[in-house]
Amino acid sequence: MSRLFISAFHKSSGKTMTSIGLASALAARGLAVQPFKKGPDYIDPMWLARAAGRPCYNLDFNTQTNQEIVDLVASRSHGADLSLIEGNKGLHDGVDVEGRDSSAALARLVRSPVVIVIDTLGMTRGVAPMLLGYKSFDPQTRIAGVILNKVGAPRQETKLRQAIERYCDVPILGVIGRDSTPIVEERHLGLMTPSECPQIDRAIAHLRGVVESGVDLDRIIALADASPLADAPAPPPGAAVSVKLAIARDPAFGFYYADDLEALERAGAQLVFFDALNDARLPDCDGLFIGGGFPETQAAALAANAALRSDVRRALEGGLPAYAECGGLMYLCRTLEWRGQRHEMVGIVPADVEMRDKPQGRGLVVVEETGDMPWRGGSSAPIPAHEFHYAALTNIDPAARFAYRMRRGHGVDGGRDGFVVGNLLAAFTHFRDTSRNRWAGRFVDFVRDRRDARAGAALRRAG
Repeated sequence: MSRLFISAFHKSSGKTMTSIGLASALAARGLAVQPFKKGPDYIDPMWLARAAGRPCYNLDFNTQTNQEIVDLVASRSHGADLSLIEGNKGLHDGVDVEGRDSSAALARLVRSPVVIVIDTLGMTRGVAPMLLGYKSFDPQTRIAGVILNKVGAPRQETKLRQAIERYCDVPILGVIGRDSTPIVEERHLGLMTPSECPQIDRAIAHLRGVVESGVDLDRIIALADASPLADAPAPPPGAAVSVKLAIARDPAFGFYYADDLEALERAGAQLVFFDALNDARLPDCDGLFIGGGFPETQAAALAANAALRSDVRRALEGGLPAYAECGGLMYLCRTLEWRGQRHEMVGIVPADVEMRDKPQGRGLVVVEETGDMPWRGGSSAPIPAHEFHYAALTNIDPAARFAYRMRRGHGVDGGRDGFVVGNLLAAFTHFRDTSRNRWAGRFVDFVRDRRDARAGAALRRAG
């Protein structure tokens, strides 16, 4: 199983654009490319999945054990010719001072050679000491080659090549010109999502062309480490379908981990997707899941779809089990204000949303469940998760109940998260279904329990 890890000296070096182009270029050669992204991250995996034609999976030290990461790479790479892993930030960046959560640590864990994408803007001979420093800082991380990005005039390329070839003994695998990479719109959480990019296939095709013209794909393939990882245990057999779960997926909502959706299906859920911008009613379902996204950018359209907002509210007031994360929480509040415009939302969560200029919660979080947590099967152990939001909640009902205490992170107010309203749980916190937090099965059990309880009550009334 061949593996290649794409990293950089620092963030915003072009590694995501390069990774997208590589995934698409290798797939165009007929290779089955399995993408992975060091997380937590929702948006880059969407692009990588689109480019490769296969789901992209997150690898995250915060929510997964080392063995889970190795097993996920091994199992999801089955049948692939090459696994392409994109790091985050710089190669050695992370929270842990010893680098145990860095991209370098991940590359070592999955035994993958590293290709460094170097932002060469304003750089010539200085590339050599930087590259030498990265090599000597952690000799166990194998830097197998570099791609020079944002290169200007031919004179600069010559000087870069001379410095690397003379001092570094690292192959140059490609050169990408300063004006070659298209600018994909970014916002506060990263790239624009694919569902919001009407020219996504054209953008990916352009990146593929940039890589094909500037990168030696044959050398890339040859450098990929084909050493085997231990066989991963097969996923447990899925339960028979027992509930229908409606999931919002559209330009407003799309933050779902591929393996979380798979976990919901293994727990017995049939996933039925709907469009919160255009559908007038929820699909027939036993439960509802609204993930994160950018409802603020689609607030006018969400507000204009009054029929669906009313249908969602009626369903939740009628006891429909539901789970919402971040953007989903915002949609279920009373109003959402962004750029001076206030829009009506569903109105089931007793709070209003204001978008702020600075992050209100961003990064790793740790929560503990309170006695108000509605799902059975919990534990007292702290749960690692993450949050990314510029939204602040105001006018919160003092009587509101919350499922979580924040041990790290902000949540709703620095101390609490997870509104509990009837059978609804809505939080800023993003979960990941791992051995540390089997939330998918718990939620499906909750949906099934409530569905069966309603059916039993209806039979008793009829009898």
